[in-house]
Amino acid sequence: MTDSAEPPSTSAAEPKPTPNPIPNCLIHPRREPFEHGLLPIPKLIFPDPTQTLIQLRQKLVSNPRVDTATLADTLQISADHARLVLDTLASVLHSEADPLVKAQPGDIDFVGADLRDLILFLYIQSYKKLLPRTHKDSAAVADVWPSTSAFDGYLSALSPLQLVRSNSRRFMPSQADEEAHQLSYLQKHMANILSLLAEPVEGEGEESLVLTMEGLEHLGFLIQFGDKGSEGVSLSQATPFFANSDPDMPAVPVPAAQVHDWILQNIASALEHITERISAKENGPPSVSDQDVAMADACTSSIKASPSARGSSFIEGISKSSYVKQASDLKGSSVKVLNCHDSVIYILAPLRYATIYGCSDATIFLGAVGKAVRIEHCERVHVITAAKRVCIANCRECVFFLGVTQRPLMVGDNHKLQVAPYNTYYSELGEHMAEVGIDATINRWDDPLALGVVDPHDSLSHPAGVSDVQAESATRLDPDQFTSFLIPNWFGSESTGSTKDNPFPLPEAYMSSQQRNQKNLGDIKQLLREAPLEENRKRELSCALHLLFKDWLYASGNIRQLYCLQGD
Repeated sequence: MTDSAEPPSTSAAEPKPTPNPIPNCLIHPRREPFEHGLLPIPKLIFPDPTQTLIQLRQKLVSNPRVDTATLADTLQISADHARLVLDTLASVLHSEADPLVKAQPGDIDFVGADLRDLILFLYIQSYKKLLPRTHKDSAAVADVWPSTSAFDGYLSALSPLQLVRSNSRRFMPSQADEEAHQLSYLQKHMANILSLLAEPVEGEGEESLVLTMEGLEHLGFLIQFGDKGSEGVSLSQATPFFANSDPDMPAVPVPAAQVHDWILQNIASALEHITERISAKENGPPSVSDQDVAMADACTSSIKASPSARGSSFIEGISKSSYVKQASDLKGSSVKVLNCHDSVIYILAPLRYATIYGCSDATIFLGAVGKAVRIEHCERVHVITAAKRVCIANCRECVFFLGVTQRPLMVGDNHKLQVAPYNTYYSELGEHMAEVGIDATINRWDDPLALGVVDPHDSLSHPAGVSDVQAESATRLDPDQFTSFLIPNWFGSESTGSTKDNPFPLPEAYMSSQQRNQKNLGDIKQLLREAPLEENRKRELSCALHLLFKDWLYASGNIRQLYCLQGD
C-alpha cells in the first residue's frame, strides 16, 4: 500500500461507530515521537515505507519483541544505530508499562521493542517538520540575537541553521501550527498506518483487514484524546469501538476501514478547531502569545489560554535577567525554553521532556529530565542537566555539563561544541533524579554519538551527495577550565531535599583540577592576608583585583550569573 492507497475495505457495510465516549474531547497527535523520536539515519527512511514495513512485519512475525542484534541484521544498520533506535523508541513510547521503558540500560539490547511499536516508529521517520517561522518583530529580535559569526558561510547550502541566523530571524513554529502539521500528516498516512497494525480476516484475504483492541492500543503511540493523553484513559476506551467491551471476554476485532473513517472525522474536527483558535488569536488582543493559544484545550471543559498546553510549560523571551522555577511553579511535566538571551535560567524540577531552542549567550540549568532533552539552534550557551538522553542539533560554541545515561547525540550543523561532566547540585536534586529514574552511577557525558549533518526530516532541499556527511562532534572541556556551578539557595528553610553535593562522581582529571584550584585559591587568600602592605597599598591591590575579576566576568560570560543577585 502506498501513500495514495485507499483505506482497507470490508466485505460488508458496517454500522457507523457510536459517538466519542469522551464527549467534547478532541483528538491530538502525540508530540513526543515527532519532537524527540526522529533520527537522521538514511537507512531508516524508506522510499515506500508501507511496503517495506509490511515485509519487515512478515519477516519478524515470529519475533514479538525485536532486540538490537535482530534489528541491526534486518535493517542492515550498525549495532550502535540499532541500539540508538531502541533507546530513542523507549524515550517516546506511550506506555510506561512496556518492558523497554522499564528495562535497565544494560538490559535494553535483550529486552527489545514490541514489533508494532517499532514499525510505527520506523514509519514516522519519513515525517517532514515545519520550517522555522519568521518572528513578527525582526528588528527587536536583531537587538538581542548576536550578529552573524565567521561560521555563517560554512555549510550554508546544507543546513537549516542558516535560516535561523539570517537577517529575517526564524523561530520555532507555534504549537498550533506544529499540531496542525502533525495532524495533517496523520490524516494523509492513517490508512497506511492502520494497515500496518491490522490483520486480514481468515479466509477473506488481504482486502478485508480488522483491528484488534490490542492493535488499536498501539495506535496510542501516535494519537491521544484529552489533556492528559497517555497519562489518562487508554485509547481503546477513548474510542467507541471497544469502550464497553467485557474485560473477561475477548473483544471482537473491528474493520480497519471503520476505524479509519472515524479517526479521519475526528482529525477533520480537530483541524477545524485549530483553525478557529488561530483565527481568534490573530483577531484578538496582541498580548496573547502563540504558546497561549497553541492547543491549550483538550476538552471543552478546560478551553482557555494556558501556557501548559497538554503538559508543557513555556519559558520564552527572557533577556538580560535571571529566571527561577521550582516544580510547584510548573504545570505539566515538560518544559520548552525558547529564544532566551544573555540570561541565567534555573529550572529546579523533575521533568519528562525538555526543549531548548534559539537561545544565545545564556546559562540554562534543567533539573532532572527522565525522558529526553533536545537543544537546537543555540549559540554560546552553557547547558547543565541530569537526563536520560540528550540530543544537540545545529548549535555552536556551546558547553554542555552532563549527567546523562545514554550517549549524547550530535546531529546537524554543529560547531565548536564542548562536553564536560556534571558540575552542580541543589537540595532536591537527588529526590528529583530518583523520581524520574536517573542513575548517578552512569554518566556517558564523554561518549557523544555524531549522526548526519543533514536533517532528512526538515523541509529543505539539499545538494546531492551530502546526506552521508557526519555532524561535527564535541570535544571534552579542558579540566583546567572546569569549575563547579553554584545554584543559590533562594528558598532557604523551605527546601526539603537532602542533596549536599554533586551526585555524579567526577573523573580523576576533573577532580584533581578542582582540588588544585581550591588549593590555589586558599594559598592566594593566605598570601594576601599575610602580605606586609600599608593600608593604601591594600586598597590599591583590592581595586586591581576587583577590576581584573570584573574583566574576567565579562570575558568568560559569567557576568550573567550575577543577574540572580538583582531583584527579579
